[in-house]
Formats: sequence, structure tokens, C-alpha cells
Amino acid sequence: MPVDAVADVAELGEFRFECGESIDELEVAYEAYGEFNGSNAVLVCHALTGSQNVASHRTQGTAGQARAWWSDIVGPGKAIDTTEYYVVCANVPGSCYGTSGPASDAPDGEPYGTRFPPVTIGDWTRAQRALLDHLGVGRLHAVVGGSVGGMNALDWAVRYPDDVQRVVSVAAAARLDPQCLALDGIARRAITTDPDWQGGDYYGTGEKPKDGLGLARQIGHVMYLSKESMDQKFGRRSAGRDMVRDAFPADPAADFFPYRDVESYLDYQSEKFVERFDANSYLYLTRAMDDYDLSEGYESDAAALAAFEGEALLMSFTADWHFTTDQSESVAEAFRTDDVPVAHHVVESDHGHDAFLVEPENVGPPLRDFLQSGVRGRAVTDTEKDDDAGEEPDFAPVHNSLFSG
Repeated sequence: MPVDAVADVAELGEFRFECGESIDELEVAYEAYGEFNGSNAVLVCHALTGSQNVASHRTQGTAGQARAWWSDIVGPGKAIDTTEYYVVCANVPGSCYGTSGPASDAPDGEPYGTRFPPVTIGDWTRAQRALLDHLGVGRLHAVVGGSVGGMNALDWAVRYPDDVQRVVSVAAAARLDPQCLALDGIARRAITTDPDWQGGDYYGTGEKPKDGLGLARQIGHVMYLSKESMDQKFGRRSAGRDMVRDAFPADPAADFFPYRDVESYLDYQSEKFVERFDANSYLYLTRAMDDYDLSEGYESDAAALAAFEGEALLMSFTADWHFTTDQSESVAEAFRTDDVPVAHHVVESDHGHDAFLVEPENVGPPLRDFLQSGVRGRAVTDTEKDDDAGEEPDFAPVHNSLFSG
């Protein structure tokens, strides 16, 4: 069923970034679903290259993940039920889907490019708070986010602990580990060493760093998949000698060797990505993610979360090596230290990090029940029903079936 949405761009006035720099007018593109009743607002935080278009199916707009990227989770009768909740999703500062970022025009009429101020996840949270004020929304029923959006959700518990009742962080962590920092660094280097990047001033030149951004996206896709999922999806199969390598030129010897399915997949993904995303935005957003540290300014993660008095749900996936189950459990333990009711729901999955996008049957039930009843919710899926009796048997509360009690 198509989801109706209000899509708009809010002009929020002067905005001072955490780096100390300001812009005269922060514009935030957002979509809102459902009706606000004063206490039913749910903020959804998108992932790195996602957009505000979390659920609606528009005939115009961006392609790929940016279009209806969580429509299996958000909508009428779904886990985040738009007939029950007022759902808001905002494109974050630094991105390229309508919110102010490097590709936006500066006061001089030219694109900001790398003149745009450095952006942090804290800036995302503060911009979201400003947008909600603009919309007349005070305290949130919940903040929900996946991947770096899950970091964004955790930042709400630190920065605005009195403004949110429930926090859901899916496939996220308190901070990136050195391996992911290294891969993000290589991805950025691929962009900045592309001659067409031109120091970030490629707007209006007719050129853009497609090769560098494409390579960065390929590195990202490898991070999002697991060994198991790559083996199942591609193996060592050849895509065929007649397949065209459009994305990147091949060396002369390549014709002797097979062009493998996994290479073809990555080339296809990079070609689609460079059509819809801005290279400078990729630089800005990955740096915001890399910089995030839940405990920054505090003695520990628990100390950072100490003022939060709501409830929390962490969800992780066993084959996700980008944000691991151990990293989610560490955040859950920080909540427990503060006596915050918390559930850590671990999903057995071989999909890797992308599981939070492609396994709605595993993400939806615990999310739905947590939004309704907190950690007392019961995650009952259709496959768990007692078909013989025609009734649902008793199930353990969500938190009783979780990792490390």
C-alpha cells in the first residue's frame, strides 16, 4: 500500500555547527507521515547515504536506497505504524537530498563545496530538534535509527534525554573500530585523488569524481556484506567474458581472466550510486560517522547516558562485522549500568550489515512491540503462532530472549 507523506523543506534560520562555523540559513528536507496527537511522534534517522524518503513511493526523486528505503518497516499496519504514529524523517545536514550541504548554494550564489562547515552527528541531532520545534513537536515517543542513524538515535539519549521516551538503535555502535575507520579513510582517498574532484570545486564544470565516488561506494558495499552472504550470492562465478566493464577500465590482461559476478555487482552498484549522490557529501558524512564517540565529553558510555530515563532497544545481527553484536552489547551494558530498561535483540543472520534493511521479518516484530510496550513487549512472528490451536502461545518477553540477559 502506498504511504502518503508530507514532503517539505523547512527553513530554520541561522545554524551554528559544533565546529564553530555558521551558515545564515539551514534548510532541512523532511517527510512526515500520519497525524500528530501530541504524544505519538517517532523520529526515524536514516543511514549514511539514505534520505528523508523512508516510506513513500514517489514517481519523482532519487533512486536506489534513497527512495522508500524502509518501506517494509514504516507504513500503515507495519512495525512503525503510520496510522498510530506521527513519523518524521529528516535528511541530515551535509547530505544532498534537499538539506543544506556542500552542493547547496552559499550566500554568494555559488555552491559551498568544501567551504561548507564540517558536520558532526551532534549537528544532525540539533538540526532534527530544530525541525521538530518548527513542526510543533515536543517530546518524542521514540527515536529509531539504523547504522549511523542508530548512532544518531543514541545521541538523542545523550543530548536531549528528556525529549525522548524510547530509543531504538539498530545495527549501530558507540563508535567505529579502527578497521572501519581505515576503510572509510581509503574510500575518502579514492574520491580526493580523483582528478575530477578538483579540490571539491567540481560543481558547474561538467565533470564530477565518478571514478573516486564509485570506488568509495564499492568499499562501502563490501563492508555491508558478510563472507557468508557474498559466498551465497556470488561465489566465484564468472559473469561471462562478453560482459561489459563500463564502470572502470580494465587492464589489457583482463580479457584472459573471468569478469566475476561479484565484480559485476560492485560495478553496477557504483554506477547507480554516482548518479544519485554527491561526492563531497560522502566525504562529509563519513567523517561525521568516523568522528562519533558516545562517551565524548564524559568518563564513559554509561556516564554519557546517565541522564536518560526512558527505555532502549538495541538490535544487532550475527554476521554484521561493520557494527558487531559485541558493540551493541557494550551499549546495552552502559544502559544497564544506569538502570535503564534495555533490550538487546540479536538476530541470527548471514546478511551482514545490510540485514537491517533486507530482513524486515526479523526487524519488524521486536521493533513494533517495543514501540507499543517497551521492553515488556512480546516479539511474536507469524511463524511462531500455534497453528494447531489457532492461538498464539505464551512467549517470553523480548528481553528474555536476548543476548547476555
